Amino acid sequence: MPSISELTMYPIKSCAGIALTDAVMTASGLSYGGVCDREWMLVDGSGLFLTQREYPRMACLRVTIAGDNLRVDTDAMATLSISLKANADAQKIKVQIWDTEISADDAGEEAAIWFSKALGTRCRLVRFSPQTQRFANTKWTGDTLAPTRFADGYPMLLIAHASLDDLNRRAALQGRQAVPMNRFRPNIVIDGVEAFEEDYAASYLLKNGIQLRPVKPCPRCPIPAVDQVTGEVGASPVDILQSYRANPIVDGEITFGMNVILEQGAGLVLHVGDEVEMPIAF
Repeated sequence: MPSISELTMYPIKSCAGIALTDAVMTASGLSYGGVCDREWMLVDGSGLFLTQREYPRMACLRVTIAGDNLRVDTDAMATLSISLKANADAQKIKVQIWDTEISADDAGEEAAIWFSKALGTRCRLVRFSPQTQRFANTKWTGDTLAPTRFADGYPMLLIAHASLDDLNRRAALQGRQAVPMNRFRPNIVIDGVEAFEEDYAASYLLKNGIQLRPVKPCPRCPIPAVDQVTGEVGASPVDILQSYRANPIVDGEITFGMNVILEQGAGLVLHVGDEVEMPIAF
């Protein structure tokens, strides 16, 4: 039977993820230790969001949760500690993620200086404001208003491990190195299904009552070319996907993995090892 093999949360958009054994399910994504997925984001001087597309070194910014603090580390720099406590006095600034402009809470000068030095460009850290609402595109979610924070577009990304195995078999035939799953930055990885079977699921059902619904195949950008340990850019596995993963549902874009939303089970806990029923859509 299909089961969950990996759970990963990304507290700061485009920075390193945290591997989890369990996570609280919320409508806007995974949560752990009072921290939510993509709750923070880096922006430039105009408020435009930063990602590994332009700054691959962001992959080297390692994030951990330590009590009431979020800690960020990278080589040759002292650890940055960010309080998780709500700051009612935080300055509100306008930020832009894709074509959406929203208000976010500025994380202060210490964080801005640290991240600017780490990335070699002026930037600021912002936190998703409790007063702000942002929703996934209803073209794909239908009547469901699916909240999300600073994720590219949807609360969660799910990939079957067999899909990665299939990609790496094709890479080996071309003399290419295998790539790990972290190149594709999913939140949920499942085992026990065939390659790309996640494309055809109607839903994902867990015994404790959590129900997820796949809504949109995930078009792939250049980030999978970034080594998530070193931050170095190499050959992109998307080049291999181009030969067989053009998806007419999204105008021929190259897709890998499914964006999913929560249908039922907010506040319940998801565990690595949980069995998943996966009825197929016909």
